[in-house]
This record gives sequence, structure tokens and C-alpha cells, in this order.
Amino acid sequence: MAKKKSKLQLAQEEAQNAVNKANSKIEDLGTLTSTLYTELTNIQDAFDAIRNVPNEKRLQYEELKKIRLNWKQQAEKIEKDYKNAAVKNAGVGAAGAGVGVAIVTMGPTVAMGVATTFGVASTGTAISTLSGAAATNAALAWIGGGALAAGGGGMAAGEAFLALAGPVGWAIAGVALLTSSIFMIKSINDKKHIEDVFALISKRDVTSYELAIVELNERITRIKDESKKLHEAIDDIHSFGLDYATMTEEQQYTLGAYVNLMSSSTQLLVNPILGLLPKYTEEDFEKFASSETDKEKSKWYLDYKMILVSLSNFLYKIELNDRDKKLLWKTLRKNKKNLKSLGISKKEFGIEIIDAAFAALSYKYGL
Repeated sequence: MAKKKSKLQLAQEEAQNAVNKANSKIEDLGTLTSTLYTELTNIQDAFDAIRNVPNEKRLQYEELKKIRLNWKQQAEKIEKDYKNAAVKNAGVGAAGAGVGVAIVTMGPTVAMGVATTFGVASTGTAISTLSGAAATNAALAWIGGGALAAGGGGMAAGEAFLALAGPVGWAIAGVALLTSSIFMIKSINDKKHIEDVFALISKRDVTSYELAIVELNERITRIKDESKKLHEAIDDIHSFGLDYATMTEEQQYTLGAYVNLMSSSTQLLVNPILGLLPKYTEEDFEKFASSETDKEKSKWYLDYKMILVSLSNFLYKIELNDRDKKLLWKTLRKNKKNLKSLGISKKEFGIEIIDAAFAALSYKYGL
């Protein structure tokens, strides 16, 4: 008779199923964003062929071209960085093996889907709530966390990417990287308590993934619709001739409407899927630290920024009593590999780190 699965195992399976569904949508999104990019390039070519276009209109669609090219470069960077990290970490045990399998699935269209999902910066200005670098790191963390990995690598493969992806990456990898710590707990009662905490975190993640799937479906529908409109617009533009000055007023007005269509379509490429973005960023933390009137304490916060940002994401929407906080602290403290990835020693990792993470969340969300 098969052993009954624990609450944590069931919650993790549910989370992994939600991740798999999200990834299927991200792959679909990648294919469709590739088509959208092509249609935007084609309509840009049609506009470029027209003479005497007013400067303000030309500048507008030239700016859109920069944003679009930047998105393409970000997607290429994600694909390249991911593969480089995978090669670098090959042969480092189970994580390396998992990553090795994942390389097979990481092609240009998947990278495009991931780039859109996590958002990119446009000409130096972040469109998403993450900076350009942080958005790329979040994307790498999602992939490196095993989210797009086939086979047995699973989310444990994310260990190989923690140094690359930073605190956001650690947060995305979540419970899957910490469950090994449970086996170090001797007390059955304590083990049950910490499993309940991790199960709660996994269930929270399921809710995020399910909301993200709804958002991904909406984005996919809009991209299909706008790709079709762009394709039809190209034929229309070709029928207007190549000189703006000789076009009718109605044709000129229609061209203006098509520039607006290009703008809205470009946003579909670069705006992130909010449901998958980290709930706590480095910028959030810096605001929290600067609000502290005690200079020594503020400096202490900043010294431990990486781990506090990670834990703030990990503990988002999680309420713990003092006993469970202490138990979580002890559990995290036992795992040397995860402490190393967070840039902190066992000796440094005091209970006040957990308290500070909750304080940081409270400052942003008023929890």
C-alpha cells in the first residue's frame, strides 16, 4: 500500500502542477510574441517607406522601434545567460543534471515568452516594477528554478542559478529549495509544524500561479487580436501610396490610428505578467531601510539586504506565531547551502533576521 502523502507533498504537487500550466502558457506566449514582433517589424517597414511623414509621428514610431528591439535583445540575453549558466553549473550534482535537461527546452520563442512575462526595460526606463536587470534575473530564476525544466530536475535545479539570479531568484525558487531542511528536524511535532508552514507558502504560490494563468490567457487573446489587426493594417497602408503629402485626410488619420495600434501592441510585448512578479523588490527594501530613524539599525538592514529581500518574498502573506517563527528560523539555519546562497553565515543568521523580514513586509503592505 502506497504511503499517504503529507500535506506539504500535496501542496507542492499542486504548486508544481500550477507551474507546469503557467509554463505551457508562457511557451504559447513566446510563440505569439514572436509573431507579434514580426508583424510590428513589417508595419514599421511599411511606415519607413512613406515619404514626408510629419516629424512628430515619425519620432513616435521610431521610439516604438527602439522599445521593440530592446525587448528582442533582452529575450536573446535571457536565452544566452541561461545557457551559459547551465553549462557553467553542469556536473554539480542533481542541480546540474536538472539544468542540463532544461537546456533542451530553452529556445528563442520560450525566451521571448519569459522576457514578456517578467517585463523588460524600455530605452533605459523600466516599464515593469522591476529594473531591467532585476527583470532579467527574475526570468532566469524562474527558468533556473526548474519552471521550464523537463524531466527530473524540477525546482531543485534552481540551486545552480541562485548566485546568478540574486535574492529575487531565491524567492522564486521558494519552498522547493528548503524542504531538504525538514529532514534535519528531530522532533516529530516540530517537523509537522514546519511542514504546515511550508504547505501554507506553497498554497499561496498556487494562488499566484493561478491568477498569473488568467493574466497570461488574457495577454494571449489580446496578442492574437492585435497581430491580426496589424497584419490587416499593413495591406491598408500599402494601398495609401508612398507620399504622406498626397494622402487624403482620412488616410492620414488612419495612419495615426495605426501608430496608436503599434504603441498598444508594443506594450503587449514589454509589460510584465504581474502575477509572477516578486512581491517585494530591492527598491521596496531601500525605502524601508531609509525610513528607519536609528542609523545603526538602518545600516544593519542594508548589510543584510539580500537575505531580507529574499525572506520578504518568501514570507509574503504568511502569518506566523512566535513559535513558528522560531522554528522556521532554526530550519533555515540548518541548511548551509541555502545560507550560502543568501550570503550569510549560520552565526550571523539570528532570529532578528526573520523579525526584520516581517517588519519590511509590514512597512510596504501594512500587515
